[in-house]
Amino acid sequence: MKTTINIISVILISVSMSGCGLFKNYSSPDDVNCEGIYGDISLYADSVNMAFLPWQEIFTDETLKGLISYGLENNTDIRIARLRTEQADASLKAAKLAFLPSLGVSPLGSGMQFGNNSVNYTYNLPVSASWQIDIFGRLRNAKQRAKVVVENSHEYQKGVKVELIATIASQYYTLAMLREQYSLTLQSAEIRKETHRTMQLLMESGQYTDAAVSQAEADYNGVLASALIIRQQIKETENSLSLVLGNPVETIETNSLYDWKAPAVTEAGIPVQLLSMRPDVRQAELAIAAAFYMVNEARADFYPDLTLGGNAGWTNLAFVVTNPGKFMWDAMASLTQPVFQNGRLRAKYKIAQSQQEEAKLNFRQTLLDAGAEVNTAYTQMQTFTERSVYCRNQVTSLERTVKSTKLLMEGGSSDYLQVLIAQENLLMAQLSLISNQYSEINSCISLYQALGGGVN
Repeated sequence: MKTTINIISVILISVSMSGCGLFKNYSSPDDVNCEGIYGDISLYADSVNMAFLPWQEIFTDETLKGLISYGLENNTDIRIARLRTEQADASLKAAKLAFLPSLGVSPLGSGMQFGNNSVNYTYNLPVSASWQIDIFGRLRNAKQRAKVVVENSHEYQKGVKVELIATIASQYYTLAMLREQYSLTLQSAEIRKETHRTMQLLMESGQYTDAAVSQAEADYNGVLASALIIRQQIKETENSLSLVLGNPVETIETNSLYDWKAPAVTEAGIPVQLLSMRPDVRQAELAIAAAFYMVNEARADFYPDLTLGGNAGWTNLAFVVTNPGKFMWDAMASLTQPVFQNGRLRAKYKIAQSQQEEAKLNFRQTLLDAGAEVNTAYTQMQTFTERSVYCRNQVTSLERTVKSTKLLMEGGSSDYLQVLIAQENLLMAQLSLISNQYSEINSCISLYQALGGGVN
């Protein structure tokens, strides 16, 4: 046994010396430049903004918060993402177990008789063991790659979660906007109806022609047709949101669009480090890490496998029945060196290197896309926030116009038709304000996604 141990020791020392440096831990690439990635948005490393807020502080509408919480528990995609994470965890456990020796028990018993002699019984109760020594880092690289797969699955799950939250919020406010539009469209239809009736009366006194009256009637019917389209859009949005929530189609209540409260966004700028919070950016870098360990595995394939094995147990000698039997053992070590496979192994190695470079390029493009999305969402939010001031001022001015026109009509300086026209202009301005309010909310949702979904 001492001789066997010495042989194994010599093999281990010699092979380990030749295999030094084959295993290295992954580090982020330093050749990917992020300068100017946000465009003209100012960048400060210490700025604080909505990227550090949980979704509950970004979407404060209580009805919406309830829908999001429900969707996070029942949505089909998020449940599938959880299952994929469990599968990745199981694969990692299997990779860790590869470092342990494998054990097996192979009991064997037999009986033999010659002529009229008594039956001779023999048995063998061995326990066999086999242990692959990871000198060249093949198993360690496989384990690290499995860890990367687990991290990737977690980032995928986070990405699905962020996408789900944004989808629910967007459809919720789309529904709220459509209901506001529907209400104002019905009011506009009533005004158009009254305008048509007034013009008919004035036509009798010769102030309007039949062409003008029929045009007013056509406008009235056009508004009614628009109202029907909006009503259908409301139902379609409810159906779509119900499916996202994992429910049968149902009526979904919403609060007013004007109850929206925008989260605080710093004026200092957006730190470039925030891109690392985005699930797609993390997944793109994890793809580089996985490719890195794949290259290491392919390089390790050029070196031999060292396996230790042995058997131990009880047996009895042939034709000699002893109870208990004799104890027996044996040990061995083997090296398996690939022969006549250099072409295949080199091709595998080159493919792995190429895939690593491809992952780097994808990572850089993902960073560029992420920076562009942040720039677009951030500038949109600023634009619609500033525009809302003008839209509100317009509504306020037209409200005064309606009030003044009514006073003029009461004093005889204006007619009822002018009042109806002023009211119609006010409704159009209110519709524009609703549309801008929705665009502002939607740009905030887009910025929430572009910044990685906040703290989850």
